Amino acid sequence: MNALAKAGTFKLGDRIVKRMGYGAMQLAGKGVFGPPRDRAEAIAVLREAVAAGVDHIDTCDYYGPHITNQIIREALHPYPKELLIVTKIAARRGPDGAWLPALSPVELTQAVEDNLRNLGLDVLEIVNFRSMTGIHAPAEGSIEAPLSVLADLQRRGRIKHLGLSHVTPTQLAEGRRICNVVCVQNMYNLAHREDEAMVASLAKDGVPYVPYFPLGGFTPLQSTVLSEVAAKLGATPMQVALAWLLRRSPNILLIPGTSSRAHLRENLAAAELELPEAEIKALDGMAG
Repeated sequence: MNALAKAGTFKLGDRIVKRMGYGAMQLAGKGVFGPPRDRAEAIAVLREAVAAGVDHIDTCDYYGPHITNQIIREALHPYPKELLIVTKIAARRGPDGAWLPALSPVELTQAVEDNLRNLGLDVLEIVNFRSMTGIHAPAEGSIEAPLSVLADLQRRGRIKHLGLSHVTPTQLAEGRRICNVVCVQNMYNLAHREDEAMVASLAKDGVPYVPYFPLGGFTPLQSTVLSEVAAKLGATPMQVALAWLLRRSPNILLIPGTSSRAHLRENLAAAELELPEAEIKALDGMAG
């Protein structure tokens, strides 16, 4: 059995993928802007991930911008038939690296075309619409107008499936009235569990929840409890954090990112980490 298969699989769009995937955000330069310090290592990371059995890569054309998708194409094209590449749109980068909304029909259409061109694809398998009404946390505000543009592009065959990112439950309900939402990508990890109810609700519907920043993002998770559990199990704190997410709910799909092969191996090994009930209970108690 492939090591990643021990974490199980789940349906994403119309594909069955392993629950441990890979997020490409860190393949760009500092601040997810500009070229990477070591492009050869970035390419090697992608190739090793796929060789290890990863069949779900999450990316975005405003990482870089454009650079991450171009690296993915250089490393992996022509893509293995089992590889699912998921992207997201609705933002652009300013000259200073700022994250700016890009929600007009022209901008959304251009973003889809940019993704297609830079990834070397004829159709985007899954596009997540990233709500821009909140910066650090989802905030209320209608997503009907921009999501309707993407739904039209879906009908025209440029996109196969649509998902949502950085959304509230109200926005999820609104999105479901516009299109079939095949996944939700919000922030969720050991320390940030605001979406507990959404995770559970989506699980009942058989819809994947894909947590971004599963290890805390730009501020990595730190906890005495986490460190103690890791030491007891002979694992790293980040491996424990990933293993906890895999066991939190069967519909959670992980996309931890890295720009180094050593860290990639560490992340993927979390798929095999068994958490005893006592340790799970201790970790469950971390939420505050």
